Amino acid sequence: MRLMRKRDAQLQEDGFHFLLPHAHEYVQQLIDEFSHETDSGLRWWLLELIAEARDARAFSLFLEYLHSDDRGLRVMALHGLKLLDTKEARRALWEAQRDVPLK
Repeated sequence: MRLMRKRDAQLQEDGFHFLLPHAHEYVQQLIDEFSHETDSGLRWWLLELIAEARDARAFSLFLEYLHSDDRGLRVMALHGLKLLDTKEARRALWEAQRDVPLK
């Protein structure tokens, strides 16, 4: 996380790509960081890491941001639900598609 908060873009990228294969090990910490983060770019990255972890603990977070006004968060929530691929996630995607096409 420290690298992702640096001012240097390459260090930020390095931090993200270092965490990516380990995201499943830190799901709760990533969710906690996401809930306190104010920088929109970092929030997108955090939600992407959470999505890539494919952990059911993130289901309610994805639901919360599925209809967000922030397109980046909405896309990552959609991606997260698709990656979860649980009955509940598929139902949420179907209901969201039925209400408003998700494109």
